[in-house]
Amino acid sequence: MPRISLTPPRTLLMRIGAWYSRRTYGKVLDPGQAYGHNARVLFSYVRLEQQAAKWNALEAGLKHLAVMAAAARINCSWCMDFGYWEGHEKGLSTRKIELVPRWRENREAFTALEALVMEYAEAMTETEPSVTDELAAELIARLGEAAFVELTAVVALENWRSRVNSAFGLTSQGFAEACTITPV
Repeated sequence: MPRISLTPPRTLLMRIGAWYSRRTYGKVLDPGQAYGHNARVLFSYVRLEQQAAKWNALEAGLKHLAVMAAAARINCSWCMDFGYWEGHEKGLSTRKIELVPRWRENREAFTALEALVMEYAEAMTETEPSVTDELAAELIARLGEAAFVELTAVVALENWRSRVNSAFGLTSQGFAEACTITPV
């Protein structure tokens, strides 16, 4: 049960956001409804998400695995649900997406680089980040500095999303169930 009302004031910004959300995702996203109680925070957050969507130095599949690994580490059910749907929409391997929370036990499903990216996302997500010099150096060597910066930023953004959604008490909105592929 959400800790905050999901019925914010019906401002012009909220009406436009609800229209866009229904058109893009098929429903109004709960995080948007929660943020809607503070128009400045909502507007700033939406602008950040719009800009982050344009980042392209890191391969999209790696980016998605990093986001999912951070969400799984924080245990944000809303983010995991939405992330499953989003990965499905992008044509990513459903099996990989489902295995992200248990990637260490299922290493054979991931490439060495994918495992490194998820390890980095988890290390960044720790309450006291546990990123090592060696892990960062290996990722920079394999990805390049521009992609490494993007990886770091996208994991930080997912930490924001997951921690806010968890604090708001948001849970699954049924995105994963809407996917046409049956989970393994």
